[in-house]
Amino acid sequence: MALAITALGVVFGDIGTSPLYALRETFHFSEVAPSEENVLGILSLVTWALIIVICIKYLLFILRANNNGEGGELALTALLGNPKQYGKIGMLLVGLGIFGTALIYGDGMITPAISVLAAAEGMGDQAETLENYTVPIAVAILVGLFSVQRKGTAKIGGIFGPVMVLWFSTLGLLGVLQILDSPEILRAVSPTYAVEFFLENQWTGYIALGSIFLVVTGGEALYADLGHFGRKPIGQSWFMFVMPGLLLNYFGQGAYIINNALTLQNIEDENPFFLLAPEWGRWPLVILATVATIIASQALISGAFSMTLQAVRLQYLPRLRIIHTSDQEQGQIYVPAVNWALMVASVGLVIGFQKASNLAAAYGIAVTISMIVSSTLFFVVSQKILGWSLPKAIAIMLPIFVVDVAFFGANVPKIPSGGWFPLIVGTALLILMLTWHRGRELIRERLRQGAVPLDKFIETLDTKDVQRTEGTYGVYLSGEAEIIPPALISDLRHHKVLPEHVYLLTIVVEGTPTVLEAARLRQEELRHGFHKMNLHYGYREKIDVAKAIGEHSTLNVDYLDYFIGREAIVVTDKPGMAKWREKLFVFTYRNTTSASRYFGLPIDKTTQSGQHIEL
Repeated sequence: MALAITALGVVFGDIGTSPLYALRETFHFSEVAPSEENVLGILSLVTWALIIVICIKYLLFILRANNNGEGGELALTALLGNPKQYGKIGMLLVGLGIFGTALIYGDGMITPAISVLAAAEGMGDQAETLENYTVPIAVAILVGLFSVQRKGTAKIGGIFGPVMVLWFSTLGLLGVLQILDSPEILRAVSPTYAVEFFLENQWTGYIALGSIFLVVTGGEALYADLGHFGRKPIGQSWFMFVMPGLLLNYFGQGAYIINNALTLQNIEDENPFFLLAPEWGRWPLVILATVATIIASQALISGAFSMTLQAVRLQYLPRLRIIHTSDQEQGQIYVPAVNWALMVASVGLVIGFQKASNLAAAYGIAVTISMIVSSTLFFVVSQKILGWSLPKAIAIMLPIFVVDVAFFGANVPKIPSGGWFPLIVGTALLILMLTWHRGRELIRERLRQGAVPLDKFIETLDTKDVQRTEGTYGVYLSGEAEIIPPALISDLRHHKVLPEHVYLLTIVVEGTPTVLEAARLRQEELRHGFHKMNLHYGYREKIDVAKAIGEHSTLNVDYLDYFIGREAIVVTDKPGMAKWREKLFVFTYRNTTSASRYFGLPIDKTTQSGQHIEL
């Protein structure tokens, strides 16, 4: 139960603030008249969207596919294994997984902007003097939110769960008060009203589906945050707090619209969500909504940090400075570069779009594509990991895939009015991630071409007398365990001397989120004072070479000297990548975090040596 309550603040913050704008935007964007029949039809679609997408797709099926407890598109991509086993389609599947991951960054920019702006507009609705200051208020809240990220979620995370319990309880209570006056609104649970809505409104009704999708945005966080809480606590939170609170509130808003005969203009001018509260309770509701939107934003920001760490470990992003903010929870991290990029983007979106209604057009397209990606990858993974037969996988996933595509199609008309933004962000990040991954592969290939095999090098020491510095210990970092690191070759060429004890260290990042401490270090003694040393890490773990050697070996870290290579990359006409991608890779490479800092090497005991490499 404690985990279930904590999950409310991390997993469900985004979907939990959807009542602030989802129903309002459904009428505003599609311009469907708020008649009783249309309200019942929309509420029926809301109900079944939550059931099909959240309850069935994610909780019942997709959360069962985890990579050692971790979820998200990157985890699904890792579960595919070697893409070559799928033939030509393998790289396409990997590309889809990376694109789905990249789109979440776009979502992470829009969610803080639209959620905080909607709450700030609530302040303007309650006080005319603040009506013209909603944008500055939203910008101030966002700047404050991103500025405190460096302190870490450990210090503020404790209040998230209890606040969201209050939030979902308030959502449910506000809805119940309206439903008690109009219990007939519960008829909308029947899917027949959804069918009648489409038959009556046809194309306009389908366009409304694009905004109805806003009720399930944030659903992808259930899978992305699987590793933090596990399937059971997430399911408990959903069925005990989130789903009842959301449905009761949506039905309450629908009852209020019908009972008060609201017009489209009424719904646009005054948010039905805040009208649910009695006049004396609207300011407290605005304040609570503002806090809830901050928590919702925090969940997306933290998710972007975790995703970045995974992408760096899997070599889809360059080395970035990653700060672990908690000694107890390794998942609580802070990535300054990502934090400030998200802040600039979110503030820019608020200033550029001005209103939550305008931002809603940009919201949804990225998430629908991400959900299609997760369904596609799960279809493949279900047969490999869960042992489903092909007919079973088709029977279960085809209807879900049809729903995902229907939501995507309904969001396509939003692209010209704002949906282009997350697509551009996702595409740019996809190019960057694939370029970085391919560039690293090319560097490894170039290094192998002139590489000296480890066994042959040691054989030459049988006949060749190499001067060794007595009592010295040198740790040479190498990307390949079976070749001599370029730094060692450079050291020998220029100084004609080697340490008495040479440790060839390879960092191995596994396809799993973490590794057991007992499996952290693998060491093998060779001849002539040479040793092979492998340090194993999960893709979510912080790499700290000096700490790991000190904890898992008998070596005295005070006597160790570290040697690493630094490649000088040159763009050429050699086959591998297009020239513009090579230039992008070189620019990115030159601006990455230094290897000594990234690998946790003491700066005063680390020596770098350069090597010329032509792409």
